[in-house]
Amino acid sequence: MPTGKRVYNWYISLVAASCMVLYGYDNSTFNAISGSKHWDAYFNHIKSEKKNANLYAALNTAYYVGAIVAGWFFGGPLADWGGRRLGMATGAVLVIIATFMQTFGPRGQIGVFIGGRVLVGMGQGVALTAGPAYINELSPPEIRGKIMSFWQMFYSVGSFIAYWVGYACQKHKTTLGEWDWKMIVIFQLLVPVFIVSMIFTLPETPRWYIQRGNHIDKARDSLRRVRDSEEEVEMEITQIRDAIEFEKEAISSSYSALWKDPSVRRRLFIAFALNAGQQITGQGTLNTYSTIVYQKVFKSDDTIFLINALNATFAILFTLNATWTVERYGRKFLFIVGALGMGVCMILVATVYTQTPAMPGSKTKQLPDGVKSRPVGIAIAFIFFLFSFFYKPSWGATTWIWTSEVFSMNVRAQAVGMASQTQNIANIVCQQFFPLFLNNKGFYAFYMFAGVNFLLAVFVWFVVPETRNVSLEEMDVLFGGTNHVQQGDAMLGHKGSEEVKSVVGSKGAVEHVRKSD
Repeated sequence: MPTGKRVYNWYISLVAASCMVLYGYDNSTFNAISGSKHWDAYFNHIKSEKKNANLYAALNTAYYVGAIVAGWFFGGPLADWGGRRLGMATGAVLVIIATFMQTFGPRGQIGVFIGGRVLVGMGQGVALTAGPAYINELSPPEIRGKIMSFWQMFYSVGSFIAYWVGYACQKHKTTLGEWDWKMIVIFQLLVPVFIVSMIFTLPETPRWYIQRGNHIDKARDSLRRVRDSEEEVEMEITQIRDAIEFEKEAISSSYSALWKDPSVRRRLFIAFALNAGQQITGQGTLNTYSTIVYQKVFKSDDTIFLINALNATFAILFTLNATWTVERYGRKFLFIVGALGMGVCMILVATVYTQTPAMPGSKTKQLPDGVKSRPVGIAIAFIFFLFSFFYKPSWGATTWIWTSEVFSMNVRAQAVGMASQTQNIANIVCQQFFPLFLNNKGFYAFYMFAGVNFLLAVFVWFVVPETRNVSLEEMDVLFGGTNHVQQGDAMLGHKGSEEVKSVVGSKGAVEHVRKSD
């Protein structure tokens, strides 16, 4: 039976994880409005295959550029200077401002809408840097993986809200008029307003308090709100102080450790590869362009919006698989099985589409390949759902878990921010070429994603180490570095009295043992 403080630990972690609802909704917004004729009319957009591809690429690139700039250059320094809570709140405020820009921008001024997309991306980049650091610095190791699996699930919750709002607006587009797309955009306010109103009622992380001014009492007060005993609090305070002291004196207190420390550098490069891999599996493209993809399969816009909404609904359930698999089977197992499953799905969907005929009379100038029969369309939609089944608990959830837990305190916020925004760098590349690739080659484009997924499975097998049940302070040893806690302990002179060690218990929980000289 969980204690009250363990329940509270879950509560504060899930409030922080709502930043991912923000990301899921924002990242799905344009896909949800891309079929709106009222949006086209409001911004004087004349539809054509070429213009659609170029405009959609520009709108999505604007979002990702904002996220990358904020995540790489602002998110980490802000979270380290002002705290993890301030980072999350700042990201939420930027999204609130951008929502009003997009919803009430001047008619015909597509530049204002694009500017809003840039600002939304910046908000996402800042919030997604601070959020994982906050969760990991307050969560005990034995539930860290489970909590971070909810981080990815909340992305699916954001998509769920966006697509169901989009479906409802599509069903009532005649009544709503131009509000059929404005309603989708303005619902972006829901989560950032919640974050701003709640985030400063939560404790700041003890690691940040100690790193920024050595505020031991404040750090101790934060831990007392989420740990069951005073002994746990004191042991963790000692570990944090030891690790930070070693990082400050022996490595670097600045971000230069990202490049100077070989073990940190190795982690960073692997994290870059995993986060880029998360998007080039095909998921990033499908999340942005599924409406365009399904327009090549189904005639009815209502059907397309409903499929998107159902996919987002099932994605929540699929992500929950990570909560019981990530600690039982480990991160590496999920990466490999997920990549192989996704690769097979991409082969199947490309084969089904390219080897079946179009419905008679369905070929038009806008759809030169026509659309498929209903049974073929259902088969294709089912395969995309199966793809999501493999993706969500593996490269969806586990990428975030692995990235957020492997870095030491002195570089954690900046490293997580840089690595997570590698997703958006990969997305820029995919979003620029995929609409053109799809128009020119059709579903043959998905064979490329199949090959990518098989290569990712090979990469994980040979390069990525397992991080299950390793405490944050001892992660350095796994990657060829030194134990920051033990080294810091020696530097602070704790060995003469008593030494604090962490050992992994039989069930994966970290047990703290005091050993007297």
